[in-house]
Amino acid sequence: MAKFIFITGGVVSSLGKGIVASSIGRILKNKGFKIFMQKFDPYINVDPGTLSPYQHGEVYVTDDGAETDLDLGHYERFTNESLTKLSNITTGRIYSEVIRKEREGKYLGKTVQVIPHITNEIKLQLKRAEDKSGADIIITEIGGTVGDIESLPFLEAIRQFRRERGIENTLFVHCVLLPYLNKSGEIKTKPAQHSTKELGSLGIQPDMIVLRSEVNINNEIREKISLFCDVKKENVFLSKDVDVIYDVVLNLYKQKIDSQICQHFKLTNCDAKMETWENLVKKIKNLKSTIKIALVGKYVSLHDAYLSVVEALNAAGYAYDEKIEIGWINSEELDDVNAKKVLKDYHGIVVPGGFGERGSEGKIAALKYARLHQIPLLGICFGLQLMAIEFARNVLKLPDANTTEFKPHCENPIIDLLENQYEGISLGGTLRLGAYELSLSNDSKVYPYYHHFPIFERHRHRYEFNNKYLQMFNDNGMFVSGRNPHSGLVEVMELKNHPYYVSSQFHPEFKSRPNHPHPFFLGLIAHAKEYRNLKEDANFKSNQ
Repeated sequence: MAKFIFITGGVVSSLGKGIVASSIGRILKNKGFKIFMQKFDPYINVDPGTLSPYQHGEVYVTDDGAETDLDLGHYERFTNESLTKLSNITTGRIYSEVIRKEREGKYLGKTVQVIPHITNEIKLQLKRAEDKSGADIIITEIGGTVGDIESLPFLEAIRQFRRERGIENTLFVHCVLLPYLNKSGEIKTKPAQHSTKELGSLGIQPDMIVLRSEVNINNEIREKISLFCDVKKENVFLSKDVDVIYDVVLNLYKQKIDSQICQHFKLTNCDAKMETWENLVKKIKNLKSTIKIALVGKYVSLHDAYLSVVEALNAAGYAYDEKIEIGWINSEELDDVNAKKVLKDYHGIVVPGGFGERGSEGKIAALKYARLHQIPLLGICFGLQLMAIEFARNVLKLPDANTTEFKPHCENPIIDLLENQYEGISLGGTLRLGAYELSLSNDSKVYPYYHHFPIFERHRHRYEFNNKYLQMFNDNGMFVSGRNPHSGLVEVMELKNHPYYVSSQFHPEFKSRPNHPHPFFLGLIAHAKEYRNLKEDANFKSNQ
């Protein structure tokens, strides 16, 4: 029987519950426990796949093709565990399943209600995760903030789950804000008290409290929280603001949160092997030189829209002892006229994934500039498609080259839907999702960075490169270096006479980890570093 840790949040949203959950997962894994992680999201969308990035940040994709909350990216990066469809459960999924069962007569004519039918379905997702994962400990984050109406069924479900499984098999961790009033120099505990009281009114008494604060706390504050929130003093932990997100793991470990978890669950408290993680954080804190990368997208005002791309760039930087400085370039404001002025000072460019025509011409301008000026560039998903369109227009001299996503009846559909690919298009659930095998040519610029074969990469897209143009591209220097070995679909393209002008139809950022950066990003940063050094040498010589 697995042990369950439930993580809730109070006072305000965006407290970092996902980071706390991920950090606990990392520590417990380093103690030798098999872990599995879940996020219960209270919104009614079946999944975040059709949500605007402005609403919920990036959509993270698992190996088995689940479109999930961005917190799953944190879970995977921190724990280096591949998660599944069982890791992200929304209100929409729960209600859809209950309604399906009701239509099929599974409830034998009973009145279907939130309690017990909705809560039973939520508990069933916990049990499925237990059965499928074989984990020793399952960590489940409840999205939203205690007090939100939409979170109530999830909180009621975990309350019931404790009664069924027992206190020795369930642990409630409540994350709350500890505001600091700068003018008076005071830390206020009242919001944490009220939030814990609100949680208690729902029948849940937290076993641990994690305080999010921008300043350190003294023993008096810890004792006050312990007294008024009815939690043992040794179970009150601080999650202080940090410059390096991965430092949260070490901060909680130093406070012995893992020892208290083992004590609660009556598990053997073996040592956690933290040396590798400590070395990672030490390296990040001591990066000396900087590589400048331009990220060209249409959601650059919301950095969470490209969270995994940023973390993948950073991870590749760590491998080369380089700090990555990202320039957020709005693709709607970029064109052939201003491309040089905007991009000339960067050492590399990333054109990330996306959907829709808005901002696409600005991305094409960035691709053209990088191609002509030998600047290292990585195109991701939509970036590959636009790279192909730019090459077709300006090198193959097909001025009307386009994607049928934008122009259904264009004369040269470089990017298109495959024949019989979909029977009627709707936005939800029609993408090529999840991990597919990649056959990569051994003379690809990326091949030397791979050390494990066969290769499987995660996808999230609908349109594909039109193989009718494959030979034309290869003959003119745009090398199709990666294809799906089963379907023949194009997966990787790269320019032969360029240091690093590479694109992938898949999303390499989803498989990057801070200690194991993805090969495509390693290649980009390696060549960006070389490009920077050549520029600096040239500038030095010109000033002599």
